[in-house]
This record gives sequence, structure tokens and C-alpha cells, in this order.
Amino acid sequence: MGKRARTAAAAPAPRRRELPDFTKLPDRVPPEALVTTQPASDAPDPQGGRDTETEFMLRNAGL
Repeated sequence: MGKRARTAAAAPAPRRRELPDFTKLPDRVPPEALVTTQPASDAPDPQGGRDTETEFMLRNAGL
């Protein structure tokens, strides 16, 4: 039984990814063109209108 000589096939070089060209940037967007797509409203009150500081003081006064 003789050893066979293996011929190493040349592996293809990995393809390099084409990088985007950022030497020319797109035109700036004017601030007037920046609008919301839906109406904005105030955030809801997390305490629900209650005075939580006074409630805490009355609960923990310990008189």
C-alpha cells in the first residue's frame, strides 16, 4: 500500500466586500422639514394627581 501524493488545490481568495463611498454626503435636511408623523402630547402624571409626599409623611409619622 503506497501513499498517494495529495495535491493541494489552491483555495480561492475570499471576496472583499465593496465599501460604501462616503466622500460625498447627501444634502442636509432643513429643520423645517423635520416634522413628527403623529401628534405629540404631554406624558401622563405618574402620581395620578395625588400628593405622594404628604401621603408618605402621614403614613410614616408614627405619632
